[in-house]
Amino acid sequence: MRPLDVALASCLDLHEPDLDEAPTLAALARQGLTAATLAWDDPDADVAAARLVVLRATWNYPERPADFRAWLERTAAASTLLNPLSVVLWNLHKGYLLDLERRGVPIVPTRLLPGHEPVAFAALVAETGWRDLVVKPAVSCGSRLTFRVAADDVATGDEALRRVATEGDVLVQPYLASVEGHGERAIVCIDGEPTHAVRKSPRFAGQDESTSEALPIAPAEAELARRCLALAGPDLLYARVDVAPGLAGTPVLMELELIEPTLFFPAWPPALERFAGALRRRVDAVA
Repeated sequence: MRPLDVALASCLDLHEPDLDEAPTLAALARQGLTAATLAWDDPDADVAAARLVVLRATWNYPERPADFRAWLERTAAASTLLNPLSVVLWNLHKGYLLDLERRGVPIVPTRLLPGHEPVAFAALVAETGWRDLVVKPAVSCGSRLTFRVAADDVATGDEALRRVATEGDVLVQPYLASVEGHGERAIVCIDGEPTHAVRKSPRFAGQDESTSEALPIAPAEAELARRCLALAGPDLLYARVDVAPGLAGTPVLMELELIEPTLFFPAWPPALERFAGALRRRVDAVA
């Protein structure tokens, strides 16, 4: 007999508090579910003994991507992993943005550069014409190794490209000024539907996250979120679709987070109840 209905997968070394954890455990208890938070990188944690393993604050996986991938595959073979393994593996590398663009989703303009082969920053500026750039790893979370660099700051740009490329593939994008006005909106989706959004302030390496209270979701933003969900795959328990006005003023996708995004449950408790109810149904289906 499995000891847990739900294991919330976290990690041993959290870089910042997981504000969703305590409310989620309480909501699952109200649904009559046994649940606990277990670290993916704790060799003594029998995460796969739970009926469902829900990826939550696994925020250190970019430091050990190969180990994390192996753990995902072992866990999915022994339990029900949420989100599903195929979706998570696709979402691990931010090259998924270019995949979505090819399928008709408007994204922030993105260049994907191969790792360990840093290009000259000046050449990249000349090619793109961007005057304010963001450099970050293709496998990352929490703004780790994410840098904003002005086009004329060639020395800083070269150093940012070098640092990121030593770890793997590199994403380069223009910095959208709209994130300082309208702001980047993190649209939380639970069990296939947008539930709420928060405004995220720009965040770079070494900075803490700053967000607003829950905000309404504009119709164009909700439409973009649903398009992304439909293309990502069926049976998504949760997603966060981060969008911002693009150069034309209409929403573009900044990130589609299907692995470990903060879902801002304290800002909108109805989303938490929807989340817990969706897990109740899934536990009943596998019991």
